Amino acid sequence: MTDTYEVVVVGGGAAGLSAALVLGRARRRTLVVDAGEPRNAPAAHMQGFLSRDGMPPAEFLAVGREEIARYGVELVRDRAVAASRDGDFTVSLASGRQVRARQLVVATGLEDELPPVPGVAERFGRDVLHCPYCHGWEVRDQAFGVLATTPMSVHQALMVTQWSKDVTLFLHQVAETELSDDDLRRLATAGVRVVPGEVAGLRVEDDRLTGVRLSDGGVHAREALFVAPRPVPRNDLLVGLGAELTQTPFGSYPVIDERGLTTVPGLWAAGNASGFAEQVVNAASRGYRAGAAINGELLFADLDAAVRV
Repeated sequence: MTDTYEVVVVGGGAAGLSAALVLGRARRRTLVVDAGEPRNAPAAHMQGFLSRDGMPPAEFLAVGREEIARYGVELVRDRAVAASRDGDFTVSLASGRQVRARQLVVATGLEDELPPVPGVAERFGRDVLHCPYCHGWEVRDQAFGVLATTPMSVHQALMVTQWSKDVTLFLHQVAETELSDDDLRRLATAGVRVVPGEVAGLRVEDDRLTGVRLSDGGVHAREALFVAPRPVPRNDLLVGLGAELTQTPFGSYPVIDERGLTTVPGLWAAGNASGFAEQVVNAASRGYRAGAAINGELLFADLDAAVRV
């Protein structure tokens, strides 16, 4: 059996729930397909969202699910594994169910691929961090380390000096010769220490990060470590439907207009599915904008069809 909706939203994070909220309030029959894999799951709290600053991500999503349910939006815990388009969209779910929709929103986000350094994944979101805007205030004035993954990690090391003046950049697998003269001058001016040599692991005591250990056995006392994960967009559905992508240093993302519409009619992208740097507040905004635009698209399509009759 194939169930038919006006809109199917794939992804139950901030972007997907926000789009669904707008659509539900617009009286659109809407389904949210949620695989339950939010990008910020490792974090104990989220920051920078006015009125929700410090709220645990899981609590934020639970409130969002309650809100969309008030307006008749359905939510299913499942995974969208494929989609096709023959005018409308058919979405195949891992459970074997198929659903159809006139419009499809892809809000599947991305995965953070962490450097394969022992201890980093286990402490990610606690004292191994990636975003100073998300976590800088909470670790302010502590001893920071920055794990270089590319020469662009210099930018991260310079940024975090806004929250601490005790910053060490561990070059790890980046050669010092890969840093430009401007990089070295800025690092010196900001007071960032540069330590060559590969990082072999972390020192943890009493469930707290206390140091960064190099392959030569040396340990540098640090209380927080910033890393730059490699973002891996979950864009399989977009690729399968033929959406045009653009290559960036942070992965391939769909070409969209200001509302979130891709190059495929009726196919929308929101949140981290549309760009790597969408924080929760930005993702919610993207979802809201897409939801409002979709309602307008459906309304005027139906009016125009009625006129032709």
